[in-house]
Amino acid sequence: MEFVQSVKRNMTTGAYAQISGRASRSEYWWFVLFTLIASAAAGVLDVLFPGDLLQSLFGIATFIPGIALGVRRMHDIGKSGWWLLVGLIPIIGWIVLIVWLATKSDAGANKWGETVRA
Repeated sequence: MEFVQSVKRNMTTGAYAQISGRASRSEYWWFVLFTLIASAAAGVLDVLFPGDLLQSLFGIATFIPGIALGVRRMHDIGKSGWWLLVGLIPIIGWIVLIVWLATKSDAGANKWGETVRA
């Protein structure tokens, strides 16, 4: 999946809050890159035009799609979406979660669906 496809799928289509199914590594990491770039741009604009409104609105707009995408990514490696809560454990939890999110997809179908074509 490419950058624009990932952003469109997760911000404008039915996948906005969909936690069923699977998401490929590329879909997840392209969306992470989008949120980092857009959040930085919103932060710069908030500094130029005081009010801290843009970054807050962007965070609110991407919160649910980010969680839903993370759950689908965990499904893709054969884990329940609840494993995202490991990220609440400082440092060690973050490392484990990053490794899982960067792990190659399970080959073939698992209990959350067929393999997603990247």
